[in-house]
Amino acid sequence: MLDKITLILTIIGGLNWGLIGLFRFDLVAFLFGGSDSLISRIVYTVVGLCAIWCISLLFRNTDTARTEAAH
Repeated sequence: MLDKITLILTIIGGLNWGLIGLFRFDLVAFLFGGSDSLISRIVYTVVGLCAIWCISLLFRNTDTARTEAAH
């Protein structure tokens, strides 16, 4: 469950960066009162932590976990 939540938040962060790159529009800053607001900084931090967590997904052996879950 934690993996899915972190993936969702990382995707949201990636979409926000896409908006910034294409249109110079920061959706997080727009929604939460600017990029320097406390809430925006918390959102940026949480998304960054989720991205760090998602790095671990690259190194997991999912075949072993599926085999063990089937038994």
